[in-house]
Amino acid sequence: MENIRERTEQLEIDYLSEFATKSRFTKGRKREIEQCNIRTDFQRDRDKIVHCKSFRRLKHKTQVFLSPFDDHFRTRLTHTLEVAQIARTISRALRLNEDLTEAISLGHDLGHTPFGHCGEGVLNRLVKGGFRHNEQSVRVVEVLEDLNLCQETIDGIYTHSWGLSPKSPEAKVVQYADKIAYINHDIDDSIRAGMITENDLPKDCQEYFSSNKSKRLTKMITSIIENSMNKPEVSMGEECKEHTILLREWMFKNIYIDSPAKKEEKKTAIMVEELYKHYCKFLSDKVEPEKIDRIVTDYISGMTDQFATEKFKEIFIPQPMHSIVINDGAILKLINTVKY
Repeated sequence: MENIRERTEQLEIDYLSEFATKSRFTKGRKREIEQCNIRTDFQRDRDKIVHCKSFRRLKHKTQVFLSPFDDHFRTRLTHTLEVAQIARTISRALRLNEDLTEAISLGHDLGHTPFGHCGEGVLNRLVKGGFRHNEQSVRVVEVLEDLNLCQETIDGIYTHSWGLSPKSPEAKVVQYADKIAYINHDIDDSIRAGMITENDLPKDCQEYFSSNKSKRLTKMITSIIENSMNKPEVSMGEECKEHTILLREWMFKNIYIDSPAKKEEKKTAIMVEELYKHYCKFLSDKVEPEKIDRIVTDYISGMTDQFATEKFKEIFIPQPMHSIVINDGAILKLINTVKY
């Protein structure tokens, strides 16, 4: 049988941009594994991520709207899929490595907390040294799930957060795609919730992008493609970048920070903090003190919204005597599974 992987690797070398990351020349994994005759290393990274438990849990983690009443609101999983779709479109146009782009996109939010950025903010305040979801996403793939990914994929997951410097053009594409995705789908969800209309958006942005979501997305994506074609650096045109930042700042002011979508966050912040304190106390006589913070952080950041809510109810909400069943076995299983 023909070695399909080698054929694909050669196609990458022959067709992709000189600036693209070629799978044949990957920097490799921490542990060497036997090569697959069908898939390249970056394709295998993508598959490893799709099949891991943390990826499946994203479907029950908040994007912006907590416990949405409408199935059409985004979750952390649908956000991830939209990032992957936008990133692949850009990578294909620039003749970059789509497989690496997709792997990074699908893995970039694996370490996100329950209840969106509210949960992240609480852990960042409580955890020694702070908490950042991009760093936790790397910990998920390297330690908690032990996926043994390529260095290029791990770098892209780590550097997807704004302000960091990706080492590959594919990772830079994902960094842009993440922002493009959440700005646009969060506007869409906010309109669906009746919180804003297209006409509420900044007038400069309406005039520049138009008031049509599809046209706005297309203009952002096209700006990156036109500004990056046959260049070593991936970037957005200055005018488009200025209007994108303006739109993002407007969303932070009107939706992300102070809006009806955020009114329940004080309650979820209390839940996350009390769960954190409970599990720190629970482990105080079970593991070495210096390990407690790390274990509890891993456990809580991996929770879905529903699981965190149910654990809070079990621990803190009075139940009828016959129904009291507090099961903290999951955190003990984590301790036995991961080398702390």
